[in-house]
Amino acid sequence: MSHVPSSVSISDIRARLTCRVIAPGDPEYDEARTVFMGGIDRRPAVIARPASAPEVAEVIQVARESALPLAIRSGGHSSAAHSTTDGGIVLDVRDLRSIEIDVTGRTAWAGTGLTAGEYSTAVGVHGLATGFGDTGSVGIGGITLSGGIGYLTRKHGLTIDSVVGAEIVTADGRVLHVDAASHPDLFWAIRGGGGNFGVVTRFRYNLHPVDEIVGGVLVLPATADVITRVIEAAEAAPDALSVIANVMTAPPMPFLPEAYHGQLVVLLLICYVGDAEAGARTIAPFRSIAAPIADLVRPMKYPELFPPDDPSHHPTAVGRTMFVETVDQASAGTIIDYLRRSDASLRVAQLRVLGGAMARVPADATAFAHRQSRILVNVAAFYDAPEDRPLREAWTRDFAAALRQGDSGAYVAFLADEGEERIRAAYPGSTWDRLASIKARYDPANVFRLNQNVAPR
Repeated sequence: MSHVPSSVSISDIRARLTCRVIAPGDPEYDEARTVFMGGIDRRPAVIARPASAPEVAEVIQVARESALPLAIRSGGHSSAAHSTTDGGIVLDVRDLRSIEIDVTGRTAWAGTGLTAGEYSTAVGVHGLATGFGDTGSVGIGGITLSGGIGYLTRKHGLTIDSVVGAEIVTADGRVLHVDAASHPDLFWAIRGGGGNFGVVTRFRYNLHPVDEIVGGVLVLPATADVITRVIEAAEAAPDALSVIANVMTAPPMPFLPEAYHGQLVVLLLICYVGDAEAGARTIAPFRSIAAPIADLVRPMKYPELFPPDDPSHHPTAVGRTMFVETVDQASAGTIIDYLRRSDASLRVAQLRVLGGAMARVPADATAFAHRQSRILVNVAAFYDAPEDRPLREAWTRDFAAALRQGDSGAYVAFLADEGEERIRAAYPGSTWDRLASIKARYDPANVFRLNQNVAPR
């Protein structure tokens, strides 16, 4: 049953919009309303698929005049379900897929409907890259607006550190080109401040020479000693190396011996930017921590780190995110203890050592304030049925509390629907004040509120 207000006419909306409109009853409606995360079953009144900035402006105007809630969808990965809405309008940017690559100038204009994998493949042909996350199916719009922590963070900074301009449609329907010289306040805010300020239709990114890498999966046995040594090795490594350590139940993957399926392992996702010989030397300390259960690390082209998407994969999971200063024997022991205590089919503590280029940018240069945070931690549990969810929620909440240290910050991209206090943790102190002032200037009526919302001051 769709929650469409009786005062809103779908035929009227169709007549007013130039772009493609999908509504309940249309054959493609169910596919179009599906987002990445499982367990989210919302029924928008309308899904609008604009293919240009002026068409985006039309959708925003209709949303304002009809007073319908407006959700913006890029890749649809929001764990807080901000990519969709019940009874409102979903503005789906997936048809904004242009890409213009300036190989000589090392920049690219890219439509926010592209995924990280698609963008990386397109620019990778030229031996170039912009860093996003670790998942190819994520939309570049959402991850860029959040900051962007991934495989190239230590070498080339956050995604936002490579953003040099953007085209954005604001709440009043203006199409603005923003950069360091034009609307610098808005340019500051969209680098980390999320979808609070408008709909970005295109980003202009710097491109970095990233051709050959050494990367892939290395699986080690899970003990407290292995975890601490992995973190020590990651912290001691050069900036060219980024490691994502997943302490988790081993999935039934063909490269893992069957005896390990469902057992705790440390699954490392590794990316070394550089040639094979230097990469092998840099990764050697990880291989020497313990006899690897599986070693798929090899020289490859950077886009190969993003395997093909499985469109049928819609995980149901709950999680918590935080920063910590250190992973010592005690906290590594806590990780093992909590993972053993749960019987969730898949459960994980993900550890990412930060630093490098990300930490060399001043904290107030963008709306991402956590430049000096040392280690990003995400804990998550998958659930099989809705009635399991409260149990998994309680476990992740307790697990996160047991690991918490002095850093009270949060990375906005990994926040679920956790309330204003946690959003303020993502945007502490003067960052929040500055964002709220800019919000008041560009979106005083809070049209863009289906996000980790900063209300206008």
